[in-house]
Amino acid sequence: MTKYREILRLFNLGISQTGIASSCGCARKTVRDVVNRAKACNIIWPLPAETTDADLEKLLFPDKSVPKSDRRFPDYDYIDKEMLRSGVTLKLLWNEYCESCRQNKDIPLMYTQFCHYYQKYSDKKRATMHIPRKPGEQIEVDWAGKPAYIIDTDTGEMIPCHIFIGVLNYSLYAYVEAFFKMDLESWITAHIHMYQYFGGSTRMLIPDNLKTGVDKTDDWYTSKINKTYYEMAEYYDTAVLPARVKAPKDKPGVEGSVNVVTNWITATIRNEKFFAIEELNREIQIQLEKLNHKPFQKKDGSRHSVYIADEKPFLTPLPPVAYELSQWKKATVQFNYHISVDKMHYSVPYEYIKQEVDVRLTRSIVEVFYRNQRICSHKRLHGHPNQYSTLQAHMPEDHQKYLEWNGDRFIEWAQKIGPHTVTTVKSILASFKVEQQGYKSCMGLLKLADKYSVNRLEAACKKALSYTPHPSYKSVKNILTTGQDKLSDQPEQNQESSVENQYGYTRGPGYYGGKHHDE
Repeated sequence: MTKYREILRLFNLGISQTGIASSCGCARKTVRDVVNRAKACNIIWPLPAETTDADLEKLLFPDKSVPKSDRRFPDYDYIDKEMLRSGVTLKLLWNEYCESCRQNKDIPLMYTQFCHYYQKYSDKKRATMHIPRKPGEQIEVDWAGKPAYIIDTDTGEMIPCHIFIGVLNYSLYAYVEAFFKMDLESWITAHIHMYQYFGGSTRMLIPDNLKTGVDKTDDWYTSKINKTYYEMAEYYDTAVLPARVKAPKDKPGVEGSVNVVTNWITATIRNEKFFAIEELNREIQIQLEKLNHKPFQKKDGSRHSVYIADEKPFLTPLPPVAYELSQWKKATVQFNYHISVDKMHYSVPYEYIKQEVDVRLTRSIVEVFYRNQRICSHKRLHGHPNQYSTLQAHMPEDHQKYLEWNGDRFIEWAQKIGPHTVTTVKSILASFKVEQQGYKSCMGLLKLADKYSVNRLEAACKKALSYTPHPSYKSVKNILTTGQDKLSDQPEQNQESSVENQYGYTRGPGYYGGKHHDE
């Protein structure tokens, strides 16, 4: 823009037009035109204090200050949106704009003007703002674009290792670690190690919209944080604020550090050979310390010195115990009031049958939640599949009573009736390969006392034991049904016909009508 004010000031000082042209960097003809216009418009130096350069231009050259054009300008908001679409170019949009002008009988801009004005529009839109960062406020995290490599000792194959980077955005103090996978377990483990390295956490955590940290992103406003990631952030008293999609300026600290780490660490170790990820991480830590202690080029100190002096005092203290990695899954409570997780079965209060629950899994504990309220927990099962962990309190009452059945309980119950009943119960329990198989028979036997009385049951058991050392529930029941327990004892001669031995009572020859032969 021509320096009209300076030209008038120098002319008022008596400087020649040639000297004014040289000082103001314009043609001598321009100086002459400005001076002549000032005289014609009666503009005298000094100018009023409120007169701006734009006001002076309007006074001197009113026709020039307001350019007129009969050409139709395009809608640059529309142009900018269309340029985001794949395959769209300015040339294509200019052709469409020209066709639209011809249809409406307007005069279009030339292609160079079209591009010139769009460039000016884009420059204004790309305006950036410096956002002051507060110490201890944010950590920015991401995976580096380029991996490091280790060598498989068996095959010689180059195995890629992905680089995690975390940066305190005030001091730019960085943490770096390599992992085989970019999965949730690696992501959470990296954060735990990062917090231990920094010696504290920050109020905010700024990740990219990667799948290991963010489950779903429809747009910037509806990011859904992974439940395990959210739980970890809550444990360290920090908030997760994902950066916008394709908006690297939301986390400039880590974006810049990605390039620095790539150039400083991975490039430094590019010619070294590593055969284990532990070796790689040890070398990364050595190079990381060098990077954090390297002096800044444009300001005093280093990442480490700024971190120690200005940022570390503002970090949130860490919990006494590091966060334990957990996984969240969903399960439905089955009719047997158990859920199945990783081929293991865990009981849930029977009131939740057929309800969907959230399951939190750690290495040692399984916790079950219903509508964000914990309803039970179990020690996690490991080993062969299809194991059961069942708490008696989770069962319905009738199922709990079944669990209380055992051999000792039946024997104790039989002792209240009589010794022959005890012997019969023990005999029934011993007659089965697995003791639990005899519980129903014992229950049925003892229930006979309710129908026939305690005394009759004891007498029936005594009668049954006189027939066999191993009476059954059915034989005792038959004795009671037929009333054999009510019969008087056999005559003495008949009793003599039965011989007692180690196998119980054995019928002698007299029982079968045999004759006595006197010798």
